[in-house]
Amino acid sequence: MKKAFIYFTILLFNSVLFSQEFKREKFNFNAGWKLKTGDFKDAAAVNFNDNSWKKVTLPHAYNQEEAFEKDIEHLTTGIVWYRKKFKLPKGIKDNKIFIEFEGIRQAGEIYVNGQKVGLHENGVMAFGFDISDLMKPYPSENTIALRIDNDWKYKEKATGAAYQWNNINFNANYGGIPKNVFLHITSKLYQTLPLYSFLKTTGVYIYPSKIDIAASSAVINAETQIRNEFNTAKTVEYELVIEDIDGKQIAYYSGEKTTILPNETKIIKANKLVENLHFWSWGYGYLYTVKTILKVDGKITDEVSTKTGFRKTDFREGQFWLNDRVLQVKGYAQRTSNEWPAIGMSIPPWLSDFSNKLIVEGNGNLIRWMHVTPWKQDIESCDRVGLLQAMPAGDAEKDAQGDTWKQRVNLMRDAIIYNRNNPSIIFYESGNESISEAHMHEMKSLRDTYDPFGGRAIGSREMLDSQEAEYGGEMLYINKSARKPLWATEYSRDEGLRKYWDEFSPPFHKEGDGPLYRGNPAQDYNHNQDRHAIENIIRWCDYYRERPGTGKRVNSGGVNIIFSDSNTHHRGEQNYRTSGEVDAMRIPKDGYWAHQVMWDGWVDIEKRRTHIMGHWNYTDKVVKNIYIVSTASKVELFVNGVSQGFGKQSSEFLFTFENIVWQSGTIKAIGYDEKGIILSEDSKITADEPASIQLKLHTQPQGILADGADVALIDVEVVDKNGNRCPISNDLISFHVDGPANWLGGIAQGPNNYILSKEIPVENGVNRVMIQSLAKAGKIKITAYAKGLKEAELTFETKPITVTNAISKELPGINLPSNLERGPTPKTPSYTQKRIALNILNAVSPSNNNETYKSYDDNELTEWRNDGNSNTGSITYTLSKPSVVNECVVKMTGWRTKIYPICILADGKEVFKGNTTQSLGYITIALKPVLAEKITIELIGASKEKDIFSKIVEVDTTKELDLYKDKTSVDATGQLRIVEIEFYEKIK
Repeated sequence: MKKAFIYFTILLFNSVLFSQEFKREKFNFNAGWKLKTGDFKDAAAVNFNDNSWKKVTLPHAYNQEEAFEKDIEHLTTGIVWYRKKFKLPKGIKDNKIFIEFEGIRQAGEIYVNGQKVGLHENGVMAFGFDISDLMKPYPSENTIALRIDNDWKYKEKATGAAYQWNNINFNANYGGIPKNVFLHITSKLYQTLPLYSFLKTTGVYIYPSKIDIAASSAVINAETQIRNEFNTAKTVEYELVIEDIDGKQIAYYSGEKTTILPNETKIIKANKLVENLHFWSWGYGYLYTVKTILKVDGKITDEVSTKTGFRKTDFREGQFWLNDRVLQVKGYAQRTSNEWPAIGMSIPPWLSDFSNKLIVEGNGNLIRWMHVTPWKQDIESCDRVGLLQAMPAGDAEKDAQGDTWKQRVNLMRDAIIYNRNNPSIIFYESGNESISEAHMHEMKSLRDTYDPFGGRAIGSREMLDSQEAEYGGEMLYINKSARKPLWATEYSRDEGLRKYWDEFSPPFHKEGDGPLYRGNPAQDYNHNQDRHAIENIIRWCDYYRERPGTGKRVNSGGVNIIFSDSNTHHRGEQNYRTSGEVDAMRIPKDGYWAHQVMWDGWVDIEKRRTHIMGHWNYTDKVVKNIYIVSTASKVELFVNGVSQGFGKQSSEFLFTFENIVWQSGTIKAIGYDEKGIILSEDSKITADEPASIQLKLHTQPQGILADGADVALIDVEVVDKNGNRCPISNDLISFHVDGPANWLGGIAQGPNNYILSKEIPVENGVNRVMIQSLAKAGKIKITAYAKGLKEAELTFETKPITVTNAISKELPGINLPSNLERGPTPKTPSYTQKRIALNILNAVSPSNNNETYKSYDDNELTEWRNDGNSNTGSITYTLSKPSVVNECVVKMTGWRTKIYPICILADGKEVFKGNTTQSLGYITIALKPVLAEKITIELIGASKEKDIFSKIVEVDTTKELDLYKDKTSVDATGQLRIVEIEFYEKIK
C-alpha cells in the first residue's frame, strides 16, 4: 500500500509537471546594452569590438541628457549604434522567440547574430520580429545590434516620403531606443503578439458586452489569434481565468475546442456573463487580469495574461457618457514625449504614474496626447491612475496624400491593435487637423476592423460637419452640438515661468516682459503666475458656460495645452515651452490649483474649493490686488482676522480684491453660497526668514531599483525656523552625492537651465532634483547645503534585481498599484438641467430665405447671411409652440472680431436692444421674458470690426481661425451673419 501511494504521488507530480511542461515567458531585455554615436563599418558583426562603447540600461535615448538644456531644434541628431550580447535561458530549444521593441527613434536597421532582420522607420510605434531561426541555444552567446538614424529629415526608404510627425515643432527627438525592449519565448502553438508590422499578427482582444452598470455585470469576451507552427494539426482547448485587482479568481470558462492545421493562423473565442464587476472609471483605475490559456490533450501549451479594465461608453446628444454618467472633458493636451530634464522621455514606469496621477489629483479627467501615439508605458500608467486618453496615430497640422497618408493609416492600424485592451483609451484621433471624409472613413474602417467592440469614438480635430467622425472640436474656439460630442483639443496656449510669482516678488519680473516672438511683442508668452492662472480661468469659463445641462446643444469640454513644461516649440524667453500648469519637474504653478478648483466635478461642481493665488511674503510698502479662484457664490477676504470685504466676481470663478495693503501675518479667504453658508476656505501665512533646507524622497513603492534605469525624485525646500516654506527664496543649493548613483539634477532659470548641475537654486522656495541608479545595489547619501542655511541629508539604499545573461524576469512596472481614490462612478446624475431649449420650426428672411435653416441646423460650418444691405438684415424664427423666451444664445460670424448692433423682438415686442460682444464662440443675450411664438433678429446699424483676440494664434500664422472672416466682410457693414442660434426658457 505504501509503495502504491509513493508511485501514485510520483505519477501525480510528473503529471502536473508535464501538464506545465512549457511556460511562456516574457523577459525584460533592457539590461546590458552598449551605444556609440556615429556610423561604424561592420558594427552589426558578432565579433565587432565594442569594448569602448558606453554601457546603458534601456530605455535610454543617446541624447536624452540634452533635454531642456537645448531647444528642440538643436537636439543632437545623426547615426547611433546599439549593441547587446545575451544568452537564452537553459533548456530553450526548438521554441518560438520574438523580440518586441516598444519604439525607436527614428529609423533603425536591426541585426541578430550578424544578419539583418528588418528596417523599422516610423519612429513611434512598437514592432517586433520572429528571431527563432537566428537564435543560438544556451550556453552560446547571441548578439543583437541596431543602427538608428534620428535625422529630422529622414525619409522612408521605399517611397522617399518624409514622416509628418518627425517634426521640429512638437515631437522632441530623443534618438535611439528610448523605450523598453522585451523578449518573448513561446511554444510552437502560441497566441500571437499584437504587433502587426513585420509579424502581421493581432494578439489577444478582450472586451465587455451587454454591460449593465446598475447590476455590476457584463459579458466578458475574449478573442485570441493563435498560430500552429508544428508539423501536425493540433486540437486546442481555449480557457479563460479572470482575476480581480487582488489576484483572486472571479471567473473561469472555456470556449469550444478547435483544430488548427500546421502553419495555420486563426481566431478562437470565448465569453461568459460575469457579475459583481468593478467598472474602470475616472480616478478609479480598477484593473483585472485576464488569462487566456491554450491546452492540447489537457496540457497547457500557452498562457497570456492581459491586464485590462471594463467600462461602458456612449457618445450622443453632444455628450460623452462613462458608465451611464455624463462626463465633461477636462484635462490637458500633452506632448507625447512627456519628458523630464536630463532624462527626456526614458523614465521608469512609476514616474509616469507620478506625473499622470497629478492630473487626476488636479481634477483633470482626460489627456489628449499630441500628434503621435503615446508610449505604451504612459498608456498603461493612465489605466492605473484612472486617466482617460485620446490616442492619436501620427501627423503634423494637416491632412496628407499618397505615401504620406499611407504612413498614417499604417501607424493607426498598428496603434489600435497594440493598445485596444487598454481601458483608458476613449478616443482615437485620426488627425491634429481636419481630414477628408474619405480619409475619415478609412480610419473608421480600421477601428471597425480591429477594435469594433472597444467603446471608442474615432474622429479628428475640427470635423464639425463630418458624417463619418464620431467626435470633433476646434483648437481654441467653443463648439456645440446636439449630436456628437465636440470638445476643444487645445486651449489657453499662454506661457509663464513658475519662478515668476508677480511684479512684487523676487526677481520682480514685470508681467509680459520678454523677447519678441516672430518680431512681435510676446506678453502672452512671458506671464507671471497670477496672470497665467487668470488666463486659464477666463478660457475655461467659456466651456463651463456651455456645459451639459445648459440646453439641447452643448459643449463637451476641452483640454488645456499643456500639462507640464515641454522641450518643444516655445514662444517665451526660455528655450522650452512654459505653457504647463506644472513645471518640467512637475512642481505645480498656480494654474494647476486653479484648475483643481474649477474642475472638481463630472460636469457641475461637486466639491467646493477656494484657492488664494500667490503667497503672503511682501514688504510693508506693497499694495496689490489679491486674486482668488473659487466655486463659491461669493468670497470674503480677511487679513489678520479683519475683513476686507467681498471680491469682485468675473469669469464665474475669479474673485478680485483690489489694493490690499500687505501686513505680516495671515490672509484668509472664505467662500459662501447665496445664503451665506460657508462652502470652502483657504489661507496663507507670512513665513519667517530662511533657516534650513528640507529634503523629501520619492521612489516607487518598493524603493529604487539597482537596474541602471530607475530614478528617485528629491524635493528640496528652503524653510523657516517653524518648517514653513519660504515662498520668495531663490537660494542656490549645492548637492553632494555618495554611493552608486548618477546625478541628473533638475531645472531652474539660469545658465543652461542648470541641467545636470549639482548647484541649482530653489524657485519660490522649492525645487526638485533626480538621481538615477547604477546597475549595482548600495547605500546612497545626498547632502544639500547653502550659505546661511542648515544643511540636510538623505540616506537610502537601492534594491538589487536579478539579471541573468543580460535578461531578467523582473518586468518594468509590473507590480505598480492602481489608483482608486475617487471611487467608482457615482450613480447620481452629473448635472442638473439649467434651462429648456425651444425648438425652432422654421425661419424666414427678406434675403437668402432658402438658407435661413443654416442658422439653426446644428452645423457650425454653415451660416445664414443677408445680402449685405442693412434693410434686409433681419430674420424671423417661428418656435414650435408659444413659449416664454428668456435667453438667446448665438454664434455670429466674425465672433472674435465683429460687433453687431441688433434689436430682438418677441411677437413684435422689443426684448433686447444693443451691441453683441466679441467672443471665442457663443454669446448669451438676456431677454425680457415674453410669451411669444416668433422671434425676430434685426440689424439696426453698421457692424464694427475689431479683433479683441488678436494675440491668440496657431503655429500656422496663415490660418484664419474665424472660419467665415474674409476681406470683403470687413467693409460689408450691412451684413447680418448667424452661424447658430438657440432660444431658451428658464426652468421654474
